[in-house]
Amino acid sequence: MLSIGPVQLATPLLLAPIAGYCDLAFRTICREWGGVGLACTDLLSPQGLLRGTATSLDLAKTNDFDKPVGMQLYGSDPDIMAEGARWAVEHGATVVDINMGCPVDKVTKKDGGSALLTNIERAVALAARVAKELEKCPISEEEWHRRQGNRTSSPPVPTPQSPVPPPSSPVPSPQSPVPARFVPLTCKIRLCWHTSDYESGAACSPHLARMLADVGVVAVTVHGRTTEMKFGGVVQLPGIARVVDAVNGAIPIIGNGDVREPIDAERMMRATGCSGVMIGRGALSTPWIFRDTLAHLRKVGLAGPPLAPGEELPPEPTETEKLDTLRRFFDLMRTQRDDRYAIYQINRRVSWFAKRLQRDLGNGKLESIKPFKEAMRNVKDANLVHEIIDRFAAGELRGGHEEPAESLA
Repeated sequence: MLSIGPVQLATPLLLAPIAGYCDLAFRTICREWGGVGLACTDLLSPQGLLRGTATSLDLAKTNDFDKPVGMQLYGSDPDIMAEGARWAVEHGATVVDINMGCPVDKVTKKDGGSALLTNIERAVALAARVAKELEKCPISEEEWHRRQGNRTSSPPVPTPQSPVPPPSSPVPSPQSPVPARFVPLTCKIRLCWHTSDYESGAACSPHLARMLADVGVVAVTVHGRTTEMKFGGVVQLPGIARVVDAVNGAIPIIGNGDVREPIDAERMMRATGCSGVMIGRGALSTPWIFRDTLAHLRKVGLAGPPLAPGEELPPEPTETEKLDTLRRFFDLMRTQRDDRYAIYQINRRVSWFAKRLQRDLGNGKLESIKPFKEAMRNVKDANLVHEIIDRFAAGELRGGHEEPAESLA
């Protein structure tokens, strides 16, 4: 399948560190549907982690079901990033990742994210410093095994009285008789800052990936856009392919961008030669995309094992299954944070989930579910959320039709 240094993933599919969305609740429902090889946390501020701010600690929250997990750090100060990496090791990370691709102003104006692409030497020095720090943070063989993920275990069932337990203390005593292991370092980059550089063939990403491999980075994820493109335009698969060619097998390259259906992952792997695929926004409305994509890749021979004789691709989840996923997500948010947080998140995320709830009315029309979305956007009492879902399941909060293009906007 896909190995990230010493970490052997069960599938070549990764959940991206989606800013503002990739909390423990969302990672859990994606894992429960299956197909996730590695899930990443939201972007983490090392300063916030070290100060123990509530927001940073919440974004970094994990548990034994949420494994293997990557913790992604953003910033530009080598020493602070190194301290943040040590914190991540001490709090359950299977992989530590440096964000070198975020195009958002509040990150780049502090020289973090994709601003690092404008100074390759600085980016490589930062990675080298973090890699050396990780070499000073051994964990025991037993703890290492736990961080790989035990899929025989069941996810925690959320109840308001039963919060998800924190991870156990990872760092072994100096007298530990078993060999020590080390959490590996990865980086996530873009093609370059300026689109004109990419179009002229002067993108920094191939050179940067080679240099990162030389200082101990064991895998690089490439979002096939420039910083100037942000999240617009079309992912540039040839740009990812250039990075794959440049590293020449020294480390795996993971492709990222515009994977919304299983066929998109196949197209990316065939066109670029990348070893794995990271899925971000495509998972927000379809948390079962990893399950479906893995089955598709097995069918076409890009992931193993191949489908057994008579084994079929998984069917589209039923409306009941989709609604149960929405219920589960809401209950997890209540448990892992509180009612106020859960309400805020369901208000803002219902449009993503609702994209897959519309029924086809024929003649190019989709059922309008605007009443349902409005009810969920405006609900203020956590105890009413399940009631709204129940009403929708019973056929209420629907009405009329709308064009497919509008419904998926």
